[in-house]
Amino acid sequence: MRFSELDNWLRWQETLHPRTIDLGLERVRTVLRRLQPEPPAQTIITVGGTNGKGSCVAFLDAMLRAAGYRVGAYTSPHLLRYNERIRINGMEAADAALCRVFARIDAARGDVSLTYFEFGTLAALELFREASVDVAVLEVGLGGRLDAVNIVDADAALVVSVALDHTNWLGSDRDSISYEKAGIYRPERPAICADPDPPPRLIQYAEGIHARLLCVDRDYHFARTGSTWRWQSGTHCLDHLPLPTLAGDHQLGNAAAALMTLTSLGDRLSVPPEAIRAGLTSAELPGRCQIIPGPVEWILDVAHNPRAATVLADHLRARPCMGRTWAMIGLLADKDAPGVIEALTETIDAWYAITLDGDRGRTGDELATLLRATGARAEATDIQEACRVLQTTACPGDRIVVLGSFHTVAPVLAIQPWLSNSPLPPSREA
Repeated sequence: MRFSELDNWLRWQETLHPRTIDLGLERVRTVLRRLQPEPPAQTIITVGGTNGKGSCVAFLDAMLRAAGYRVGAYTSPHLLRYNERIRINGMEAADAALCRVFARIDAARGDVSLTYFEFGTLAALELFREASVDVAVLEVGLGGRLDAVNIVDADAALVVSVALDHTNWLGSDRDSISYEKAGIYRPERPAICADPDPPPRLIQYAEGIHARLLCVDRDYHFARTGSTWRWQSGTHCLDHLPLPTLAGDHQLGNAAAALMTLTSLGDRLSVPPEAIRAGLTSAELPGRCQIIPGPVEWILDVAHNPRAATVLADHLRARPCMGRTWAMIGLLADKDAPGVIEALTETIDAWYAITLDGDRGRTGDELATLLRATGARAEATDIQEACRVLQTTACPGDRIVVLGSFHTVAPVLAIQPWLSNSPLPPSREA
């Protein structure tokens, strides 16, 4: 074994391949063949899309486990621990298990170079196979057609949404991006689209390969009915469903998409209504419109593109606070910062712009300049100092929104500044 500690494996993987993102399936498929694998599960569900992937995986995982299935869930990126990416029956993969399969992949790859994400995808498939999971739920990392997750054929594939993001890799318009997303669809198999405005190229691709395309507002419908909601596809109807515990009205659309995906697999999966209800109320997903109540409410959301920011703004409007709304924002350099800011400007009273380090990082000064150009009150600082100031500045009835990159939300989750009896560590300037 090359390394005995998980952190050492991960640091090495970050340097192994010359490019952090290198879309394409040939290298990772070559290594998969060398591992001489069996399918990772009896049933495979792949989830792609611009926004909402993590929520749909959480719903599918919770509903399937409530129905008694053994489920493997693969998601990315992680917030606090790499182990979050690979879960078996709700439990994160252990360090020792990850090190063991990394060593197996390393031996099988020979001189084939793999990216950090490709290593993780192969590790998830290996661990799911070892654990004999009944269902593997796989979240696409980037795009779909050329993403490492696409080396396995999905029995059902879900594209949650199509919006502008990762345009350097996927294309500059929704139609081009939708083609990349639709690449996870397979002939003669269920292909669910939860975007209410599916681009023509997605529909053309699905129909061209003779996938069983199932679209929201055409093949399935949902509606809120007071404190419950209703879902229907053809003659199959579920009424008086509990509202999801995941916050935000948009989660009804994600839950409805998960239901359509499970219904499309009814010939191989039996998920009774009581398991659906249990999954709706037990699904968890930190960092996605995560609400931490208290005298000062904290809302953590990894909204990092204009569409996700619009959803967050709608959520803030739907639950107005008595006091001021403060925001901490940090975005990578390849994100549409002006679009994110524009979507949220009317809902935020004052901003703290955070610098994100690394090759793709964006400075807080740059973000603050963009914010001030809209007339907003903004200050550039670092995460710990922003938390420290807000702990003393925000008053009962105020709320603090932390948004943008995973690299913004994760440190705040680690610090947990809302715990008044947990003092912050010294700032970097100290």
